[in-house]
Amino acid sequence: MLPDSHIHTNFSQDSSALPETQIDQCLLLGMKELCITDHHDYEGDAKEDSFVLDFDAYLPYMRRLSRKYADRIRINIGVELGLQLHIQEYLEKLAQNLEVDFIIGSSHFIDKKDPYFPDFFEGKSEREVYEHYFEVTLNRIRTLDCFDSFGHLDYIVRYGPSANRHYSFQAYQDHIDPILKALVEKGKSLECNTAGFRYGLNHPNPSEDILKRYHELGGELITLGSDAHSPNAIACEFGRMQAILKDCGFRYIMVYRQRKPHPIPL
Repeated sequence: MLPDSHIHTNFSQDSSALPETQIDQCLLLGMKELCITDHHDYEGDAKEDSFVLDFDAYLPYMRRLSRKYADRIRINIGVELGLQLHIQEYLEKLAQNLEVDFIIGSSHFIDKKDPYFPDFFEGKSEREVYEHYFEVTLNRIRTLDCFDSFGHLDYIVRYGPSANRHYSFQAYQDHIDPILKALVEKGKSLECNTAGFRYGLNHPNPSEDILKRYHELGGELITLGSDAHSPNAIACEFGRMQAILKDCGFRYIMVYRQRKPHPIPL
Protein backbone atom coordinates (compact mmCIF):
# COMPACT_ATOMS: atom_id res chain seq x y z
CA MET A 1 0.00 0.00 0.00
CA LEU A 2 1.35 3.41 -0.98
CA PRO A 3 1.98 5.87 1.87
CA ASP A 4 -0.83 8.25 2.79
CA SER A 5 0.59 11.75 3.29
CA HIS A 6 -2.59 13.60 4.25
CA ILE A 7 -4.30 12.27 7.38
CA HIS A 8 -6.18 14.21 10.07
CA THR A 9 -6.84 13.34 13.70
CA ASN A 10 -8.73 14.89 16.60
CA PHE A 11 -6.01 17.54 16.78
CA SER A 12 -7.97 19.02 13.84
CA GLN A 13 -11.26 20.64 14.77
CA ASP A 14 -13.15 18.76 12.04
CA SER A 15 -12.00 15.25 13.05
CA SER A 16 -12.83 13.07 16.04
CA ALA A 17 -10.43 10.26 15.08
CA LEU A 18 -7.76 9.37 17.60
CA PRO A 19 -4.25 9.37 16.12
CA GLU A 20 -3.81 5.76 17.25
CA THR A 21 -6.99 4.75 15.41
CA GLN A 22 -5.76 6.32 12.19
CA ILE A 23 -2.36 4.68 12.50
CA ASP A 24 -3.87 1.27 13.28
CA GLN A 25 -5.99 1.52 10.14
CA CYS A 26 -2.86 2.21 8.09
CA LEU A 27 -1.29 -0.91 9.58
CA LEU A 28 -4.37 -2.97 8.70
CA LEU A 29 -4.02 -1.80 5.10
CA GLY A 30 -0.40 -2.91 4.99
CA MET A 31 1.05 0.58 4.86
CA LYS A 32 4.72 1.07 5.73
CA GLU A 33 4.71 4.86 6.03
CA LEU A 34 2.22 7.66 6.69
CA CYS A 35 2.08 11.33 7.55
CA ILE A 36 -0.29 13.00 10.02
CA THR A 37 -1.12 16.50 8.77
CA ASP A 38 -3.49 18.29 11.10
CA HIS A 39 -4.99 21.68 10.29
CA HIS A 40 -3.48 25.02 11.16
CA ASP A 41 -5.59 27.76 9.58
CA TYR A 42 -4.52 30.86 11.47
CA GLU A 43 -6.30 34.06 10.50
CA GLY A 44 -4.19 36.41 12.57
CA ASP A 45 -6.19 35.96 15.76
CA ALA A 46 -6.82 32.75 17.69
CA LYS A 47 -10.60 32.44 17.97
CA GLU A 48 -12.21 29.66 19.94
CA ASP A 49 -13.83 28.16 16.83
CA SER A 50 -10.83 28.53 14.53
CA PHE A 51 -8.69 25.76 13.05
CA VAL A 52 -5.59 26.64 15.07
CA LEU A 53 -3.32 23.75 15.96
CA ASP A 54 -1.94 23.44 19.48
CA PHE A 55 1.64 22.68 18.49
CA ASP A 56 2.78 22.40 22.12
CA ALA A 57 0.45 19.42 22.56
CA TYR A 58 0.51 18.07 19.00
CA LEU A 59 4.22 17.71 18.33
CA PRO A 60 5.22 15.86 21.54
CA TYR A 61 2.21 13.54 21.18
CA MET A 62 3.10 12.65 17.59
CA ARG A 63 6.75 12.13 18.47
CA ARG A 64 5.75 9.67 21.18
CA LEU A 65 3.58 7.78 18.70
CA SER A 66 6.38 7.77 16.15
CA ARG A 67 8.63 6.07 18.69
CA LYS A 68 5.89 3.70 19.86
CA TYR A 69 5.12 2.42 16.35
CA ALA A 70 8.68 2.65 14.98
CA ASP A 71 9.12 -1.09 14.52
CA ARG A 72 5.84 -1.40 12.55
CA ILE A 73 5.38 1.76 10.50
CA ARG A 74 7.18 5.02 9.83
CA ILE A 75 5.15 7.97 11.11
CA ASN A 76 6.06 11.31 9.59
CA ILE A 77 4.78 14.41 11.34
CA GLY A 78 3.25 17.15 9.26
CA VAL A 79 0.82 20.02 9.21
CA GLU A 80 -1.71 21.35 6.72
CA LEU A 81 -1.06 25.08 6.72
CA GLY A 82 -3.71 27.51 5.54
CA LEU A 83 -1.95 29.96 3.24
CA GLN A 84 -2.77 33.64 3.82
CA LEU A 85 -0.85 36.62 2.48
CA HIS A 86 -1.78 39.01 5.29
CA ILE A 87 0.17 36.83 7.75
CA GLN A 88 3.09 36.07 5.43
CA GLU A 89 5.77 36.89 8.01
CA TYR A 90 4.10 34.67 10.62
CA LEU A 91 3.76 31.73 8.21
CA GLU A 92 7.33 31.91 6.93
CA LYS A 93 8.77 32.10 10.44
CA LEU A 94 6.55 29.25 11.60
CA ALA A 95 7.63 27.01 8.72
CA GLN A 96 11.30 27.75 9.35
CA ASN A 97 11.06 26.90 13.05
CA LEU A 98 8.67 23.93 13.04
CA GLU A 99 10.38 20.58 13.53
CA VAL A 100 8.14 18.60 11.20
CA ASP A 101 8.65 16.35 8.20
CA PHE A 102 6.09 17.80 5.83
CA ILE A 103 4.02 20.95 5.28
CA ILE A 104 1.00 20.98 2.99
CA GLY A 105 0.02 24.47 1.89
CA SER A 106 -3.69 24.85 1.16
CA SER A 107 -6.10 27.57 0.10
CA HIS A 108 -9.08 27.05 2.38
CA PHE A 109 -10.09 30.58 3.27
CA ILE A 110 -10.67 33.11 0.52
CA ASP A 111 -11.62 36.62 1.65
CA LYS A 112 -11.92 35.16 5.17
CA LYS A 113 -14.52 32.57 4.09
CA ASP A 114 -14.27 28.85 3.39
CA PRO A 115 -16.07 27.50 0.28
CA TYR A 116 -17.28 24.68 2.53
CA PHE A 117 -20.04 27.03 3.70
CA PRO A 118 -22.88 27.56 1.15
CA ASP A 119 -23.02 31.35 1.60
CA PHE A 120 -19.55 31.55 0.02
CA PHE A 121 -21.23 31.44 -3.40
CA GLU A 122 -24.12 33.82 -2.65
CA GLY A 123 -24.55 36.70 -5.09
CA LYS A 124 -21.87 35.48 -7.51
CA SER A 125 -21.72 33.17 -10.48
CA GLU A 126 -19.90 29.89 -10.06
CA ARG A 127 -17.38 30.86 -12.74
CA GLU A 128 -16.67 34.19 -11.06
CA VAL A 129 -15.99 32.45 -7.74
CA TYR A 130 -13.78 29.75 -9.29
CA GLU A 131 -11.70 32.29 -11.21
CA HIS A 132 -11.22 34.40 -8.10
CA TYR A 133 -10.19 31.30 -6.13
CA PHE A 134 -7.54 30.37 -8.69
CA GLU A 135 -6.26 33.96 -8.88
CA VAL A 136 -5.86 34.17 -5.10
CA THR A 137 -4.21 30.74 -5.06
CA LEU A 138 -1.70 31.76 -7.73
CA ASN A 139 -0.74 34.87 -5.79
CA ARG A 140 -0.21 32.83 -2.63
CA ILE A 141 1.95 30.24 -4.36
CA ARG A 142 4.08 32.89 -6.05
CA THR A 143 4.55 34.84 -2.82
CA LEU A 144 4.87 32.23 -0.07
CA ASP A 145 7.62 29.68 0.45
CA CYS A 146 6.33 28.09 3.67
CA PHE A 147 5.10 24.78 2.23
CA ASP A 148 6.38 21.63 0.53
CA SER A 149 3.33 20.48 -1.42
CA PHE A 150 0.26 22.43 -2.51
CA GLY A 151 -2.90 20.71 -1.32
CA HIS A 152 -6.04 19.82 -3.31
CA LEU A 153 -5.57 22.48 -6.00
CA ASP A 154 -9.21 22.61 -7.16
CA TYR A 155 -10.59 22.19 -3.62
CA ILE A 156 -13.32 24.72 -4.32
CA VAL A 157 -14.98 22.40 -6.85
CA ARG A 158 -16.01 20.06 -4.02
CA TYR A 159 -18.55 22.66 -2.94
CA GLY A 160 -19.65 24.27 -6.21
CA PRO A 161 -23.43 24.75 -6.56
CA SER A 162 -23.57 22.89 -9.87
CA ALA A 163 -22.00 19.79 -8.30
CA ASN A 164 -19.17 19.78 -10.85
CA ARG A 165 -21.37 19.73 -13.97
CA HIS A 166 -19.74 22.79 -15.56
CA TYR A 167 -16.19 22.37 -14.31
CA SER A 168 -13.26 21.14 -16.37
CA PHE A 169 -9.57 21.89 -16.61
CA GLN A 170 -10.06 23.15 -20.16
CA ALA A 171 -12.66 25.69 -19.01
CA TYR A 172 -10.20 27.19 -16.51
CA GLN A 173 -6.86 26.39 -18.13
CA ASP A 174 -5.87 30.05 -18.43
CA HIS A 175 -6.10 30.29 -14.64
CA ILE A 176 -4.68 26.88 -13.73
CA ASP A 177 -1.64 26.75 -16.04
CA PRO A 178 0.11 29.66 -14.27
CA ILE A 179 -0.39 27.88 -10.93
CA LEU A 180 1.21 24.69 -12.23
CA LYS A 181 4.10 26.62 -13.78
CA ALA A 182 4.70 28.46 -10.50
CA LEU A 183 4.87 25.16 -8.58
CA VAL A 184 7.37 23.75 -11.09
CA GLU A 185 9.50 26.90 -11.01
CA LYS A 186 9.60 26.91 -7.20
CA GLY A 187 10.31 23.18 -6.89
CA LYS A 188 7.14 22.56 -4.93
CA SER A 189 5.13 19.35 -5.03
CA LEU A 190 1.55 19.12 -6.22
CA GLU A 191 -0.71 17.04 -4.01
CA CYS A 192 -2.96 14.39 -5.51
CA ASN A 193 -5.85 14.33 -3.02
CA THR A 194 -8.28 11.44 -3.38
CA ALA A 195 -11.06 13.01 -1.28
CA GLY A 196 -12.70 14.22 -4.50
CA PHE A 197 -13.90 10.67 -5.09
CA ARG A 198 -15.62 10.69 -1.68
CA TYR A 199 -17.30 13.99 -2.51
CA GLY A 200 -18.91 12.47 -5.59
CA LEU A 201 -16.72 14.29 -8.13
CA ASN A 202 -15.48 11.06 -9.73
CA HIS A 203 -12.00 12.55 -9.86
CA PRO A 204 -9.23 13.47 -7.41
CA ASN A 205 -8.29 17.03 -6.50
CA PRO A 206 -6.84 18.16 -8.78
CA SER A 207 -8.48 16.35 -11.67
CA GLU A 208 -6.63 13.93 -13.95
CA ASP A 209 -6.30 16.52 -16.73
CA ILE A 210 -4.55 18.89 -14.34
CA LEU A 211 -2.20 16.16 -13.14
CA LYS A 212 -1.34 15.32 -16.74
CA ARG A 213 -0.78 18.99 -17.57
CA TYR A 214 1.48 19.42 -14.55
CA HIS A 215 3.62 16.56 -15.86
CA GLU A 216 3.67 18.07 -19.37
CA LEU A 217 4.97 21.32 -17.87
CA GLY A 218 7.86 19.51 -16.22
CA GLY A 219 6.30 18.71 -12.85
CA GLU A 220 7.69 15.55 -11.29
CA LEU A 221 6.95 16.09 -7.60
CA ILE A 222 3.64 14.52 -6.58
CA THR A 223 2.44 13.71 -3.08
CA LEU A 224 -0.51 11.39 -2.45
CA GLY A 225 -3.05 11.87 0.31
CA SER A 226 -6.56 10.79 1.21
CA ASP A 227 -7.41 13.81 3.37
CA ALA A 228 -8.88 11.26 5.76
CA HIS A 229 -10.70 12.59 8.81
CA SER A 230 -11.85 9.10 9.82
CA PRO A 231 -10.30 5.61 9.52
CA ASN A 232 -12.58 4.42 6.72
CA ALA A 233 -11.29 7.19 4.44
CA ILE A 234 -7.60 6.36 4.74
CA ALA A 235 -6.00 5.43 1.40
CA CYS A 236 -9.33 6.03 -0.35
CA GLU A 237 -9.06 4.94 -4.02
CA PHE A 238 -5.27 4.61 -3.83
CA GLY A 239 -5.26 1.63 -6.18
CA ARG A 240 -7.26 3.58 -8.75
CA MET A 241 -5.06 6.62 -8.22
CA GLN A 242 -1.88 4.65 -8.73
CA ALA A 243 -3.07 3.67 -12.21
CA ILE A 244 -4.14 7.23 -13.01
CA LEU A 245 -0.78 8.68 -11.99
CA LYS A 246 1.05 6.14 -14.14
CA ASP A 247 -1.19 7.05 -17.09
CA CYS A 248 -0.31 10.72 -16.50
CA GLY A 249 3.39 9.86 -16.87
CA PHE A 250 4.50 9.73 -13.24
CA ARG A 251 6.82 6.99 -12.01
CA TYR A 252 7.04 8.03 -8.37
CA ILE A 253 5.19 9.77 -5.60
CA MET A 254 7.10 11.72 -2.98
CA VAL A 255 7.08 11.37 0.77
CA TYR A 256 8.69 14.10 2.84
CA ARG A 257 11.05 13.38 5.68
CA GLN A 258 12.58 16.36 7.46
CA ARG A 259 11.15 18.58 4.71
CA LYS A 260 13.01 16.69 1.95
CA PRO A 261 11.27 14.69 -0.82
CA HIS A 262 11.97 10.98 -1.13
CA PRO A 263 10.65 9.02 -4.13
CA ILE A 264 8.40 5.98 -3.72
CA PRO A 265 7.92 3.94 -6.91
CA LEU A 266 4.37 3.63 -8.22
